[in-house]
Amino acid sequence: MDTTSSEAERNYVLRGLDLFEKFGEDEAIVTEGVRHTYADVRAGVCTLIRVLGEQGVRPGDAVAVLIGNPPEAVVLQFALHALGCRSVWIAPNAPERYRLDFMKMADVSAFVYDPRMLPRMGRTMAAEHPDATIMCLGPGGAGIDLLAEPWTWDEQAMVELAARTDIPEPSSVFQTGGTTGRPKLVHHGHMFFRTLRLLSDYWVASGEHKLRHLASSGFWHVSGQMPAMMTLFSGGTLFLIPEFRAELVIAAIERYRITSTFLTPPIMYEILDHPALPTTDTSSMQMLSVGGAAVAPSRMKQAIAHFGPVMRPVYGMSEAPFITALPKLGDDPGNPERIRSAGLPYGDIRITIADEDGKPLVPGEVGEVWVNGALSMLGYWGQPELTGQTLVDGWVHTGDMGYLDDNGYLFLVDRIKDIIITGMASTNVYSRPIEDLLAGHPLVQAAAVIGVPDEAMGEAVHAYVVPVEGASVSADELRALVENTLNEVWAPREIDFIDALPRTDFGKVDKKALRSRYETDHTGGHF
Repeated sequence: MDTTSSEAERNYVLRGLDLFEKFGEDEAIVTEGVRHTYADVRAGVCTLIRVLGEQGVRPGDAVAVLIGNPPEAVVLQFALHALGCRSVWIAPNAPERYRLDFMKMADVSAFVYDPRMLPRMGRTMAAEHPDATIMCLGPGGAGIDLLAEPWTWDEQAMVELAARTDIPEPSSVFQTGGTTGRPKLVHHGHMFFRTLRLLSDYWVASGEHKLRHLASSGFWHVSGQMPAMMTLFSGGTLFLIPEFRAELVIAAIERYRITSTFLTPPIMYEILDHPALPTTDTSSMQMLSVGGAAVAPSRMKQAIAHFGPVMRPVYGMSEAPFITALPKLGDDPGNPERIRSAGLPYGDIRITIADEDGKPLVPGEVGEVWVNGALSMLGYWGQPELTGQTLVDGWVHTGDMGYLDDNGYLFLVDRIKDIIITGMASTNVYSRPIEDLLAGHPLVQAAAVIGVPDEAMGEAVHAYVVPVEGASVSADELRALVENTLNEVWAPREIDFIDALPRTDFGKVDKKALRSRYETDHTGGHF
């Protein structure tokens, strides 16, 4: 399929379809016993482009999508982008009022939902937007079924599409995780998706293994789309499971000979503690990425001991989903501190550490992490003031505090909003070092630290600790550990022992929930 456009200007989907033609009958997407080849995916994209057009979807339209994690989500994204549309991915786990607000904020003209998984939610949202064109992925919904026709490839139609000059650059809008407040709509443009394809080309050219990637995040989140697209653009196989529970992940790794996956720290801890892990064959794993939050060094060492030097800490956020990586992490006696690092800049990402006035800091000094690169967002859709605060002169102000060492490795210490300011001297206390110390105790499974109000000190350090099952460890013992290793100011004033740390729908420790729990348990609901 040829086009007169230069490769630099060409829609990334068209280039991807060329690659899929070469991959042919190789497995592309596997889920619950259903296998789709690259030829199937290619034909599906072509068919959906035509059906969407028949339903009145035009280049430049904004189309909201409410879906779980089926293979058709991938195909739909490619079809919308081939038409130059802006896909608006609605998180099914967001509160209803947020979902409805996001639809309005994103100026959508059409809405697609999956009645097989989200029938009630989809109908409710469709009813709230009577002027939008309603479509469904599967039968039984409020609109036309986009999957009613068999997937077929139409070479002439695709040639005509490639020759059109009225198709704008595609883009997508994603919701943030909302861990620091009300979620926002992050807008990523064509450069972002084109860069994913180029990174996939680099992966293949560098001689890396053929990916057999187990998807962890829903395709409605940017962290789910990145590895999915890079797997497909590099000719690998994408495996989807209904839920990302520890036992399902462990079984899938052995059954499908998975080489790559992404885990949040809490899920990784569950896997490490699961009784099935020691008897499961995980030797196929070549890259186990962990991100979304900091990993306790003691738990990372445990993961390395089991899986080998395949661990890859990664750091990113919706606004810049891939900032750093530390591949092939193993036991490195010469650099023991690296196990706490988020790694080196990935791709074309540049990092600077800045103080409150925006002045760059030298290695070792803690400040806000700023990043710049092709994987950065265009801005927050419909929120220009917030965009101006976060995206300044091309630099994304991450809201994370950290420092670079002399070799350029990034170390994160806290979120700006989570810094605990305590004591007569208003000392900045960071949660990460305390959490690492507590989690490193042999009788502690996990720990989280928050700041709580204190009349004398402004704020005090408060810790939530999950002890190892059946173990007994005292608060005094843990406080002494922190006091002796750091100092008295950093030691928790109080420690609550709980069965499990609350998690967000993205698998991160939910510190908002911990603060709410503290309000209820210690202040009667009032800070």
